[in-house]
Amino acid sequence: MSLDNSTVVAAPEDWRAYRGVLSRRIFAFVIDYMLVLLLCIPAAIVVFFLGIITLGLGFFLYPALFVIVALIYFGMTLGGRSQASPGMRAAGIAMMRVDGRRLDFLTAVVHMVLFWILNSILTPLILLAGLFTDRSRLVHDMLLGTVVVRTV
Repeated sequence: MSLDNSTVVAAPEDWRAYRGVLSRRIFAFVIDYMLVLLLCIPAAIVVFFLGIITLGLGFFLYPALFVIVALIYFGMTLGGRSQASPGMRAAGIAMMRVDGRRLDFLTAVVHMVLFWILNSILTPLILLAGLFTDRSRLVHDMLLGTVVVRTV
């Protein structure tokens, strides 16, 4: 299944598109967060010089650096043309809306923020929900009307 700009595809009804999605999501999560940590290195260098230019005010960005990098990373990749982050592409999955519309930057960012909020409150229930819901959807997927499908 290819997701390009000219194609609007509703979420498939075939159960095979959702087989093994939860384990692939965990694999993608690990890859993506390693990449976000690596991207924090050049971002920290930029913040350092920004702190010097702004006479120390830029240094206040350091506590939120990981969050800022992650928001931009997931917003640009999930909201991009492939509708998948590099970790998701490596795992062979992509995210789409149930109604067939493309994910945009804001939806991708809200998806990630909901994941963090719900994970801090309902840690084990986030993944357990995927075992008992149709299409292996997690709680934040249901709230936003998204679904993760296999691409290979």
